[in-house]
Amino acid sequence: MSNMTIPSQPKLRSSSQKNQERLSQWGLYLLVALFLFLTFVPVYVMLSMSFKDNSQIYTNFWGLPDPWRWGNYAQGFKNIGHYTINTVINSVASTVLVVVLSSLSGYVFARHRFPGKELFYFLIVGLLAIPGILTIIPAFVTVRQLGIWNTAWALILTWTSGGQVIGIFLARSFIAGLPEELFEAGRIDGATEFQLWYKVAVPLSWPILMTIAILHMVGAYNDFLWPLLVIGDDSKQVVSVGLTQFTSSFGVTEYGPQMASNVIASIPLLILFLFGMKYFISGITSGAVKG
Repeated sequence: MSNMTIPSQPKLRSSSQKNQERLSQWGLYLLVALFLFLTFVPVYVMLSMSFKDNSQIYTNFWGLPDPWRWGNYAQGFKNIGHYTINTVINSVASTVLVVVLSSLSGYVFARHRFPGKELFYFLIVGLLAIPGILTIIPAFVTVRQLGIWNTAWALILTWTSGGQVIGIFLARSFIAGLPEELFEAGRIDGATEFQLWYKVAVPLSWPILMTIAILHMVGAYNDFLWPLLVIGDDSKQVVSVGLTQFTSSFGVTEYGPQMASNVIASIPLLILFLFGMKYFISGITSGAVKG
């Protein structure tokens, strides 16, 4: 009797656990699929409507266009093309300034000691707690007093100053995690602090700098309220405001060109994510690991 093996239940339990794990995985897959479906439905509607006229939209809302009206895109670009160009120029200029100044400031805060360093850094990071809506009136008054109202500088300078806060925070946190030996070796070789910044800190911080660039570019490109306040000339206006003016000018009678305008306005950001997503993910994950 002592040599007889008595079957036990662990195999049954493990099989039951495997079934539960499979069910939970399938449930997770279905949930993700549902979220993806809900996310892409508006995209499909926008693309589909951009190739239709109003009669097709009213009679066949969910169906594919028949015929495809490519002329909607010509009309859409004619109405918002200059808005898009203005937005790209202003947001790219602001993004370049933010990346350069954030990396410089982050390098100084991460690699140098000076009186009041922690206090200055605390005050800068503390600005993250202030809602941007509270600074609109002081910023508007400042822009008028500087004489740059209704100019591109009203957008570029304010976007740059606003983007510095999160930029300095991310750059300083990343650069502080770089090995000190690299900078010491550079100093031994006779490199200046400026050379250490652009030859050591910047190349190694490229992922977080791209993250800062993408975050700022998206925010500046989609900004609506500030350009509406400080830009009065339609030829200098940005795309977020231009789309609303397009709607108010043509009413609701032509949805096709309106949706085509939305698609055209989305192209610059899609290109940005297409070429910068690898660095964006790398910067986010490295920042998470460094904590």
